[in-house]
Amino acid sequence: MGWFFPLMAFSQTDVALDPEFGGRVSVTVDKRIIQGLHISLEEEARFDNNFSGFDRLQTTLALSYKVHPNIKLGLGYALINGYGSNSESFKNPRHRFIAEVTGTIHYGYWNFSLKERFQVTRRTGDFNVYQNPQNALTLKSRLKAQYKGFGKVQPYAYFEVRNYLNAPVIAAAYDGSVYVTLDDYSEEGEAGWFLTGFNGGYVNRLRGSLGVDIRLDKRSTLNLYFLGDYLMDKVVDANAEGTKLKSYTKETGFRGWIGAGYEFAF
Repeated sequence: MGWFFPLMAFSQTDVALDPEFGGRVSVTVDKRIIQGLHISLEEEARFDNNFSGFDRLQTTLALSYKVHPNIKLGLGYALINGYGSNSESFKNPRHRFIAEVTGTIHYGYWNFSLKERFQVTRRTGDFNVYQNPQNALTLKSRLKAQYKGFGKVQPYAYFEVRNYLNAPVIAAAYDGSVYVTLDDYSEEGEAGWFLTGFNGGYVNRLRGSLGVDIRLDKRSTLNLYFLGDYLMDKVVDANAEGTKLKSYTKETGFRGWIGAGYEFAF
């Protein structure tokens, strides 16, 4: 069946999404346990649909430890309560587990850092197992530069690449105009297809941000930023029985966020 996948990739439909903007607001409490070891709790609210809709509440508990003046390790857990865009209720929550390492180089007033974050996001409730895995695996790589020569006002910029590590891999024949029926369940012109597994890796996000950290006092910091995402998602739309493939599209588009965060450290 391996030869079917290149044919299917060739037959995907490209869909350009309209630009969309939203907002993020967060509050973080950071507690120093011992030298180099910190625990933090963050609550974040997100708004989407050009600021007209409520997207999610996300609660993150994290632990970080500096194993070296230039190297920090981190572990975390996030509870994601997404809000239903077509209903007046929260969706089934998702659970996200995070492991990351950050390396930092100091050069004069500049800090340059590279962070690698691996995360597992577990779905709950009912979902189509022929479209998404229960545990989504992603790897984020972020390069950041921050300038600390202005005292309490510290601007920064970063660029991030997100890799989806276990996207669904499908096999289907395509004759250039319609899907070729491969099984007894499909009608003429519909997709006879096979889900071969969840081992398809690809880059699905390019992200950039410009922001500034403002030290309000010894313990308080205000973070203001603009965040831009370029989306490149491959979307499988299949029926719940896994017998018909409705569509296979690559959705591309821009999403921008204006954000503000407050952190209290003690």
